[in-house]
Amino acid sequence: MSPKTIKTMYWILLTLLCLFMLADGYGGLMLDPTGVGALKHLGYPTYIMPLMGGLKILGVIALLQTKFSGIKEWVYAGMTFIFIGASVSHICAHDQVAHVVQPLIFLCFTLGVYMWWRAYKKQQTN
Repeated sequence: MSPKTIKTMYWILLTLLCLFMLADGYGGLMLDPTGVGALKHLGYPTYIMPLMGGLKILGVIALLQTKFSGIKEWVYAGMTFIFIGASVSHICAHDQVAHVVQPLIFLCFTLGVYMWWRAYKKQQTN
């Protein structure tokens, strides 16, 4: 695959992931009523929403910066924990399969972006 294709794919997928995480983070900071209802249904306290929302926005900033790759590794790991935790929470709440699978789809997308980032990073060092 050409270096230009790798770079283009990485930035397109990263932009989509960042837009999703920004929207989710903003909803958390603003205590979106849908999110509040979902957290209550899952048994979590609502005070965690602004914290998680702020961390998601900081994660987006970390993903978009190009200087510190170690921080990006931590952000991808954090997103992995968030999506796995969300899926497990829906399982424990006996939710429908669609609610369990949705975070796993986002997890797969995040892992895909991570793999493209690794390819892009490898190409830059060569």
